[in-house]
Amino acid sequence: MKILVAYDGSDCADAALDDLQRAGLPPDAVEVVVMSVTEIWLPPPSSLEKGEASAERQKVSVKHSKAIEETRALAARARVRLQQNFPGWQVSAEDAYGSPAWEIISKADAWRPDLIVVGSHGRTALGRLVLGSVSQKVLTESRSSVRVARGRVEVEASPVRIVIGVDGSDGSAGAVSAVAARKWPQGSEAHVVVVEDSLTPTASGRFIPPVADWIEESNKEDLQWVHETADKAVAELSAAGLNVSSLVAEGDPKRMLIEEAEKWGADCIFVGSTGFSGSRLSRFLLGSVSSAVAARAHCSVEVVRTPQAEESV
Repeated sequence: MKILVAYDGSDCADAALDDLQRAGLPPDAVEVVVMSVTEIWLPPPSSLEKGEASAERQKVSVKHSKAIEETRALAARARVRLQQNFPGWQVSAEDAYGSPAWEIISKADAWRPDLIVVGSHGRTALGRLVLGSVSQKVLTESRSSVRVARGRVEVEASPVRIVIGVDGSDGSAGAVSAVAARKWPQGSEAHVVVVEDSLTPTASGRFIPPVADWIEESNKEDLQWVHETADKAVAELSAAGLNVSSLVAEGDPKRMLIEEAEKWGADCIFVGSTGFSGSRLSRFLLGSVSSAVAARAHCSVEVVRTPQAEESV
């Protein structure tokens, strides 16, 4: 397994490192790159620059060297912290300069990690309702699965609790499979949440028997399909050794997933990258539910991208 960790030295970045201990990741056979980026910019090259002068321009000026050294030290510090938490992992540190989001995405496109880990927001303290611009860009534009990590306040050990949003799409099926494939501690719990948005006849439709009958029949078929979808997810997760429960409800998936996770005390919400949205435009359009949940949830959120889901986008 390959993991790319974006680290900027902030409190939320430290929380993201510690949060990985409750992510069900294997104790070994994991290759990790911790990446820190110095946000500096160089002016465009002059048309008069030639030869050695042009090559020298590619080097960062002396005035930025201190910032780069600090960034390099941050990446090294995070590497040590991760290595202490996961002695069996192969952890390395890299630093770069430029646009943080672009550098992280470029590294991910070249290295193809299975998972990118980012903090919930950058150096600002705007709160959980605002996802940092770097995290947001990585979340929406990366080809890899992304974990937006928010650390728990509690420090005592307790079973891991996971909520999985399921809607029958390839993306949500990938989220279920990702949870089932992890190495969760004994006693960990998974809660499958399927939110149905039933059809409701208009005022005029209520007085037209064929329309009302058709809507009622359609809702019955949808309800049966929803329960079958939930049962399938429960079976897969139970086979992986998790204690599984499920909830089938009507309403807005964005709101209900967040509320259920908060009420249930979840450590993380897993969703598919295109779950609930039906978007077929490009990788740059994340499903509306996935994006909203990642921005507003009180806990960590892992948005799972699978080859099958990406092909359907």
